[in-house]
Amino acid sequence: MSYTRLYLCRHGEVCGDGRRRYNGHRDVDITDVGVRQMERLRDILLDKPVDAVYCSDLIRTIKGAEIIGGPHGAQALSRAEFRERGVGFWEGMSYDEIEAAYPEDWNAWLGDIVHFVPPGGESLLEVSARVLPALNETLAAHKGKEVVLVGHGGVNRVILSHALGLDMKNIFRIEQYYGALNIIDFYDDGMPVVKLLNG
Repeated sequence: MSYTRLYLCRHGEVCGDGRRRYNGHRDVDITDVGVRQMERLRDILLDKPVDAVYCSDLIRTIKGAEIIGGPHGAQALSRAEFRERGVGFWEGMSYDEIEAAYPEDWNAWLGDIVHFVPPGGESLLEVSARVLPALNETLAAHKGKEVVLVGHGGVNRVILSHALGLDMKNIFRIEQYYGALNIIDFYDDGMPVVKLLNG
């Protein structure tokens, strides 16, 4: 049975002060380390028959897609649907800062990570509702071929949860390091098979 292969990558390390922050829709760039992480992925995928390279419309994924796609003559195809989860007023804040400034919301989020909507942001269910249809369209457009998607930690976890049949409440049991590579084969019968996770 034939399948469409997805090389699902996470963007490289982002610029900041070294603290873990929720960047969401903020258009933060990648560091020199992040560039090298994308170059490593480029080298890993160099001999693969990549048909297209997709990303979100944020610079941290666009840069990665351009680096990976270059040797394949593949333009970075950006789609807003592949953006990271919007976290509204929390964007740019560290975990500690959010907990201190929005203690009730923080606790509500910890109590229901799937349905909770950060102030001005979106729930994981809403992220899934925009990401998965765009993914299905992308796979259908390259049926039987190999495609790269340079995504975000949250977006990748949504896709991997879907592929693994996991309830999204378990989404943070899936690690996604900067520059991670996942490989998923989407078979014609609709059964995805995860071949590599957080590589």
